Parts: sequence; structure tokens; C-alpha cells
Amino acid sequence: MDLIERIIQVSWQHRVLFTEHVFDQTNLTLRDNLSRDEQVSTRRALVVLDESLAAAQPTFSAQIENYFRCQSGGTMLVSPPLICKGGEQTKASWSSVVEIHAAIDRHHIDRHSYLIAVGGGALLDMAGLAAATAHRGVRHIRIPTTTLSQCDSGVGVKNGINAFGKKNFIGTFAPPFAVINDFQLLATLPPRDLRAGFVEAVKVACIRSREFFESLEAQSAALARFEPEAMRNLIRRCAELHMDHIAKNGDPFEFGSARPLDFGHWAAHKLEQMSGFSLRHGEAVAIGIALDVIYARRAGFLNAASAERVLRLLAGLGFELFTLDLQREELLTGLEEFREHLGGRLAITLLRDIGVGFEVNEMKLTILREAIAELAERWK
Repeated sequence: MDLIERIIQVSWQHRVLFTEHVFDQTNLTLRDNLSRDEQVSTRRALVVLDESLAAAQPTFSAQIENYFRCQSGGTMLVSPPLICKGGEQTKASWSSVVEIHAAIDRHHIDRHSYLIAVGGGALLDMAGLAAATAHRGVRHIRIPTTTLSQCDSGVGVKNGINAFGKKNFIGTFAPPFAVINDFQLLATLPPRDLRAGFVEAVKVACIRSREFFESLEAQSAALARFEPEAMRNLIRRCAELHMDHIAKNGDPFEFGSARPLDFGHWAAHKLEQMSGFSLRHGEAVAIGIALDVIYARRAGFLNAASAERVLRLLAGLGFELFTLDLQREELLTGLEEFREHLGGRLAITLLRDIGVGFEVNEMKLTILREAIAELAERWK
């Protein structure tokens, strides 16, 4: 056998910036990031805007156009913002990706140009896939507009759409050129969507940081009232812990089976699908975390006091921790689908203590059914 082998190392700079009123003329955050590329004097930008945000703020699209018109940083907006559906419906088929691909082609967006996506996590997933697959990758800037996407999905490196009844079956790993979190973009969200991102903070605190978990406990009443300062602190620390995991755990593109940031997600993905996505992602993750916490306690991994603290925090933040779909036998097929998603070997993150996650490679169905029954009894 003849063999030539090389190790290829690629260095990525992953940036998340925090600001307010990103499209205000005096705010230079976006302009300065677009100007980081000094290889070209004039850059082109295509903006994709979440339909729900455009409807909630009717002047927002015009504000974006005016921002680019008045900036002197050498970036040209090639067209008015492209309005796309948000939510899971935008991830239901390839058609939204094709629509963005067509706009990229029509407006000559190249690898030194920018696709700027402004919206919730589902739109960012879909637009990121379009950016990663046009010209084998155009520069992508994410501007998340929901608590969930500012905490978690918007600051990650994953892009994708759903297919064959499975979450994110088609997708890529492609770090964005930059992520800009604008707290003011949360202003028009209803309480249900404001709350959704809190669960990702609980998740990462449970598996990574006891100190963060305790701060969430201390701030739970303020968070339940959506007090701005408490929310800002949650979003920033949650984003930081997610970025630390991506940058420091040694497997940013998930070549292995371990998925600690998917704590609570095996059940959540299946519950979303079973509900026809009427159950939001954050709501499903809260139930999934509750289920896995009770399972860990019943299996002897987690002490009762710590389990109660997690359940109490989730409930105190306003999450309902039960749905009738939990009792359907179909839920258990989510374990097999999750195993396939991981590449053939099941790896489920559970808790040994608050701030200490660990991995198991099987879940005993007898204990799992007992945990489901307990959730039903507690929240019926």
C-alpha cells in the first residue's frame, strides 16, 4: 500500500458582539465588522429578514436600507431585505434555501460578499445553510432576534433544515463571520418567546457551571418578570459558555459521539416533531431536561435535592414540564433517531451534580417509563 497523509489544521475566529440598536446610524458595530476584509474596496451585502420581525416592526426593513445608504464603509446593499418565513416552517423544505441561492446568484454575492441573516434561530439555521453551500461558502453574519438564538443557536456553528421527519437532517458546520446580539431586537417578542431562551441557560449551567446555575436561581423571579438587566446577564453568560464549549472541548464539528450541549434534547427533538412543532423548541427542551433529571435521580446518578433544584428553577422560570405526548410510545423511538444522528453510538448527557454532566451510552426503558410517569403525576 502506498500512502500520503497530512494533518490539515484550520484556524477560525469566532466573534460574538453585544450591542443595542445595531441599525442606528451612530452604531458602527456592523459597519466595522464588514470592513474587516481589506482585500476588496467595495463589498456587497444581501440581507435576509425574518418575516415575523418585519411584520412586528413595519419600518425595520427601511431602517436597514437607510443604514447602508448612510454608511461610508464601502459596503453596498444589493437589494431591499429579502423577507423569508421564520420558525420551523422555514426549515421544512429546501425551497427557502433555493430562494436565497437564487438571490445570491442574481445579485452576484461572492466569497468576499456577505449574507446577513436577521431573525430567529430557525431562519438563521436555514440562511446559514444557504450561505455555507453557495460558492462553497459566502461570508455569513448572524443577527439573532430571539432570546433562544442569542443564547444558543445563533452563537453556534451549525446550520441546517429538517428532512425525513428529523430535525436538522440536512446541514453543515460553518462558523459565521460574526454574530451580533442586539438586545433591543427582543423588544417585540411575546412572553412565550422571551422565555424560550432561558432553558438553554439552565441547560448549560447544569452541565458546565454551578456558579451560573446559582445565579439563575437568585435571578429567577426577575427573569420570570423579564427584567432587562437580568436578561442581559443571562444572554451574555449563556453565549459565553456555549462559545467556550465550541472553542475548547476539542470537537467543534462533532466528529465524536459526545454532545453535552444536547442535554435534554433527545426527547425535545421528538416532542417537537410529534406536536407538529406547535411545541416550541425551548418548551420541548425544558420538558426533556426535566425528564432526564428525574431519570438520573431514579437511576442513582443524581441526588434528590439537586434534582429538585433543577425542576424548581425550570418551573419558576415559567416552563410547563409535561405534555401528553410524553406518554406516547412513539417518544421512545426518539432514542434510536438520536443514536442515528450521533453517528451510530448513543451518547446521552446526564447530571451527576449541578454543574457536572457525564455521558451514558444507554437508557434503561423501565426507568425511563417510571420517569415519564412521575412527570405526569407531578404536573397533571
